[in-house]
Parts: sequence; C-alpha cells; structure tokens
Amino acid sequence: MKICHTKDCIRALSDAWREGGESIALVPTMGYLHAGHMALVERARALGDRVVVWIFVNPAQFGDPEDLAKYPRDAERDLAMLRAAGVDAAFLPDVGEIYPEGDETIVETTRLANILHGQVRPGHFRGVTTVVTKFFNIIRPDYALFGEKDYQQLQVIRRMVRDLFMDVEIVGVATVRDADGLALSSRNVRLSPEDRAAAPVLNRALARAEEMAREGTTIEALEAAIRAMIEAEPRAALRGLDIVHPESLAPLEGALEAPAAILLSAEFGGILLIDQRVVSP
Repeated sequence: MKICHTKDCIRALSDAWREGGESIALVPTMGYLHAGHMALVERARALGDRVVVWIFVNPAQFGDPEDLAKYPRDAERDLAMLRAAGVDAAFLPDVGEIYPEGDETIVETTRLANILHGQVRPGHFRGVTTVVTKFFNIIRPDYALFGEKDYQQLQVIRRMVRDLFMDVEIVGVATVRDADGLALSSRNVRLSPEDRAAAPVLNRALARAEEMAREGTTIEALEAAIRAMIEAEPRAALRGLDIVHPESLAPLEGALEAPAAILLSAEFGGILLIDQRVVSP
C-alpha cells in the first residue's frame, strides 16, 4: 500500500492508474477506523480497480475547537487495518497541504447545508463540501463511498455533485451497528460506560418507528413516539429530530404514505451522536 502525504504524490498515482484504464474508488474518512469504515472499503474494492482511503481530520467541519482537539486519532492502527484490507493507497495530508496560507474559497449547498443537523452545527456541511471538493479535484475518483448514518451529509454531497457536474458516482453504504444496535462511530470511544450503555436508545427509537410505519401511522405520531423514548433516557439530550423527504429533506406532515427519512441527533455526556432510518408504510 502506498502512503501519500502530499497532493503531488496521490495525484501522480491517480493519474497513472487512470492512464492505465483503471477505475478509482475513494473512501473519505477522518481516521480512527472501525467496522463501518471497513464496510465502505469492502464495497469500494467491489466497485473500483484501485481503492484510495483518505484520513484527514478536517478542521473546517468542527465548530468547537475542543471537539476538534479531542477527536480520536491513531494513524498507525488505521494504516494496519487498510493494509490488511488490500487498500492500494492511503492519503494522510496535514492541514497546511489542504488549506494553504491564503486559502479563502468555500463550496456550499445553500439550502441543504443549513437545515436540520446544519442548524445544530452551523458551518459543518460547508466544511464537508469544501474539503470533499478539494479531494475530488486532487484524486479524481470514479466512485466515492459515504455511510448512510451521516444521512444529511450523503444528500448534501449528492446535491453538490449534481449541481457542479462532478464526474464521480456517489455510493451510499448501509449503517453498520454494534450488537446492541448502536451505530458505529469514531466518537463512541469517548463515551463513558454509562453513556455507552444508554446510547442504543437511538436505535431502539428508530426500530419502534419502523414498526409503526409498517402498521400505518402519521408523521406526528412517529415524532411523538421517538421523542418520548429518547427523553425517557435520562442520559440522553435530544438535539435534533426530523422526519423528512428522503432526497430533498423537506419536512413531512400528516399520514405516512411514502418512504420518509428520520434523522436523529442527541448528546450523551456532551458527545454528539447521530443516527437515521428510512421507514416505509
């Protein structure tokens, strides 16, 4: 596996592969890899001739400097996992390589970035779309794989790619969960034992909503049931609960007559976790 720390290094690899007629599948990560990331890698191997993983803790998508500083990092562990998975190249640039002095250009989906979770974390999705655009321009992948757990992020990236005519296929990969249903996240390691035990309430609330949807219900009833379950857990602080159109993320109301995306965010001991489910009547 080739390890690159500069734009020139990874671009030279990408150019050589493309000139040889090989396709490239890109897996964007912020490191501290887990089974969810490796599911993305596995799907990437099935899609592309070459697989590139980027590991970059992007400061532009953190509103809280303390949250950025505490984000878990273990590059050697990550690289060992990627080698074992047969990844062709890992790109680990430093911040100055991606945001050089004088950098001032941003990329933003003006509506999708500033609703729902974007209101909980202002500027977050602007940071995501800006850095993803930079990496797409550097690596020029044929495919880019994103987890469905970050559901709004997935829709934001898809909209950006459509609007800017980017020549890359965005592939969503289903959320990977622990045995107790908690969606895998690099942030989970920061949970106290008590908060870790409480956090699966998010998945239980979504599972209950899925049952209600199959039985026939309304958007308002779904919201009430989810809210009641999460607020009954004393260690959970609900930060966002939205039931929206799966693609436009427009709010829904009334009888559930078509698929709907449920987006959750909640804090456990100050650690913000997110989860999602698309439910159908």
